Amino acid sequence: MTAIFIAAVGVLALLIGVAAGWYLGRRRAASAFSDLARSATPVESDVAPLLHPSSARVPRMTRATLLDLIIDGGETGVAVVDDVRDVVFFNDRANALGMVRDHLLDDDVWDYARYTLESGDTSRFTFVPPQGIGAFVSTGRGPGRKIQSVSCVTERISDGDERYTVIYGQDDSEHMRVEQTRRDFVANVSHELKTPVAAIGLLAEALMESADDPYSVEHFGERVRIEALRMGNMVSELIALSRLQGAEKLPDLEDVEVDVLIDEVIDRAQINAEAAGIKLTTDEDSDLHVDGDHTLLLTALNNLVANAIAYSPSGTAVSVSRRVVTIDNRQMVAIAVTDRGIGIAPQHQQRVFERFFRVDKARSRATGGTGLGLAIVKHVAVNHGGSIDLWSKPGTGSTFTLTIPLATRTPSRAPELSTATSAEPTTQTAVTEERELSR
Repeated sequence: MTAIFIAAVGVLALLIGVAAGWYLGRRRAASAFSDLARSATPVESDVAPLLHPSSARVPRMTRATLLDLIIDGGETGVAVVDDVRDVVFFNDRANALGMVRDHLLDDDVWDYARYTLESGDTSRFTFVPPQGIGAFVSTGRGPGRKIQSVSCVTERISDGDERYTVIYGQDDSEHMRVEQTRRDFVANVSHELKTPVAAIGLLAEALMESADDPYSVEHFGERVRIEALRMGNMVSELIALSRLQGAEKLPDLEDVEVDVLIDEVIDRAQINAEAAGIKLTTDEDSDLHVDGDHTLLLTALNNLVANAIAYSPSGTAVSVSRRVVTIDNRQMVAIAVTDRGIGIAPQHQQRVFERFFRVDKARSRATGGTGLGLAIVKHVAVNHGGSIDLWSKPGTGSTFTLTIPLATRTPSRAPELSTATSAEPTTQTAVTEERELSR
């Protein structure tokens, strides 16, 4: 990101240097810069179609207009200030980033700009827009997010002119968010690993003190084994999660038979289900195929079924079903894992896919959970170009639906079991699932 920003600043610096006179003249009507505006040369019309869909109707475009389009339409905020703090030029992005407010340069930004004016040195700094200032950046979903951090560079507009400095700013909020996520992740890992390590230490001391008591040795030895196994599982899942988070879309896809995948998941979970008094059920074979990684998809479904078993009371059933849905004109295979367990409260449903998040920490530890299983499921889905969706009602149960694109080579005889415009449960879907869960 830093390299891209520096490159962008370099390009903009060149543009600003060429067009400075024209812009300053436009803003302040200063005669010293009016000559450049009057002498702006036309750009050949064959460039115009690249700039605007309707530009074919405009035979020629001045260089000043071209630079205006580039600078005003870019993602980088640009402002020019003189030695008495008058803002002689700024684009809309500088205003959106909070660098300029009511035609005044922000106090913090001015401190760096003044230093550059006085010393001639380039300054690089991070600017945090004051509370309530700055734009909301659209994320494509919902109202967007608030700009929280702006990476800025200040430098003189030219080596021979000490009166003006230019400030470039770029939204750095995403980098800050990723860095905060990294710090939180390290803190969470440290905390989660401390617990089994401390437990093993205490159990080892108890073993040493009970060397002459065979029963105590066996009891504490088993506890050590369980804690060591839990820590090993956590490390394995951390490694798996780090690999998934570092991956883009899977490079080498293979044909995965959904029926074979589900049968393998049921077989693996059967022993644990019987021990917990849970009945595993599934629907009929579908002859559906997906393009993906068999091992990763198996891991994701294993995690979903294991969770369903762990959070369901004895005597209930966990079902695995498959169907075809249509989302955004794409055919997808939706594999649903439904339990009749304790359910998940609405305020927790958006967080269950976060690393280390547990609704019931005591129950999770009792079942050997690491808090990473659903995070792994989420990343497996994303890396396959799919999604994971949740429907849940406390006291009724939950349905986790893993949706993966249908393979293009799926046999034509494969039935389209159902269609939908979205993988998220509609009101009717939720009512149907609730009826099924309450049976």
